[in-house]
Amino acid sequence: MSKYLVATTETYRVDSEDEAKQLIEEAKNESLSNLTKYSCVYKEQKLKGEVVQSWYRVTLNKSFNIEKEPEEDITITYGRN
Repeated sequence: MSKYLVATTETYRVDSEDEAKQLIEEAKNESLSNLTKYSCVYKEQKLKGEVVQSWYRVTLNKSFNIEKEPEEDITITYGRN
């Protein structure tokens, strides 16, 4: 059985706009995949009208193979730091 990773969507939470920009730049420069789309959204959690925490949600869409003509067998491993 052959299986080829075609694309992924990764969603991250970071604390600052600088961290979000750095994450996007790292994805742009990654050699394993092509960054096809990304977004960065500022989020806030409010309690009784007061902001109790804020963060940035970064979404990265990455492509690895062309679905019709895959070339590489790529395995992604997720782990805890």
